[in-house]
Amino acid sequence: MNQGLHARLVERLRSRPLQALILVVAVATTAAAASPLPRTGAARTSLATAVQQAVGVQPPPAPLRLVWEGVDLDGDGRADFANPTGQGERGRDAYGEGEFGASRDGGSRRHEGVDFRADAGQSVAAPISGYITRIGFAYAGDTSLKFVEITNPALRFAARVFYVNPRVQVGDAVAVGRPIGTAHSLQRKYPGGMTDHVHLELIDTAGRHVDAGRVITAAYAADRLAAD
Repeated sequence: MNQGLHARLVERLRSRPLQALILVVAVATTAAAASPLPRTGAARTSLATAVQQAVGVQPPPAPLRLVWEGVDLDGDGRADFANPTGQGERGRDAYGEGEFGASRDGGSRRHEGVDFRADAGQSVAAPISGYITRIGFAYAGDTSLKFVEITNPALRFAARVFYVNPRVQVGDAVAVGRPIGTAHSLQRKYPGGMTDHVHLELIDTAGRHVDAGRVITAAYAADRLAAD
C-alpha cells in the first residue's frame, strides 16, 4: 500500500473509533471466511490486541470499586480490622451525624463509636477476631436492639457492634470479616429520618474508645473480575 495512503487511513481510524470498530468486524469476518479464527482464549485476545494497536484504539481501563482496608496492627501481613457492613459512614440525618466524636444530647456528650450504614437484614461481619464475651441490650428496657462484644487479648482490643440480631453465642470464637449476625432496622426506635446503621465501638485495655474510622479506611482498587 502507498505509504501516504496508509498514513491517512491510520489517522482516520484513530480519529473515528466507531469506524475503526466497524473495520475490525469486517476484517475479522473476511478472515474467518478464509481461515477459522483461533479457538483458544489467549489467541483471540492476542488477535484483538493486535488489531486495536494497529488502529490506535485502546481498551477502556478497568473500573474501580470501593474496598475497605483494615490496619495490620500485629504486623502479620493481614488486616486486623474490618468494616462490619461494607458500607460508608452514616452522614448527617435528622438525628445527627455518625462520625466519631459527633455531638450528642445537645453537646453534653460525644459519640464514642462510628456508624456504618446498613440495610436492614444484611449480614454483619466481625470487625476484629476474638471471642464473644458479651451479648447485651443497646438500651435499658428495650430488648429488641442488641449488641455483640468481641474481645481479642492479643490485639488488646474489644469491639462492640450495636443494632445486630446475633447469630453467635458467648464463648464462640470468630474471625475478622466473618458473619456474626444481621443488621436490625432502626426505623421503629428512631422514626422520621435516622439512617439504618451499625454502631461500632473499639475499646482498648485502658477503657479508651478509639476512632474506628482511623483503622478502617476506604480505598479504590481495580475490579479484577471486570478486567478479566
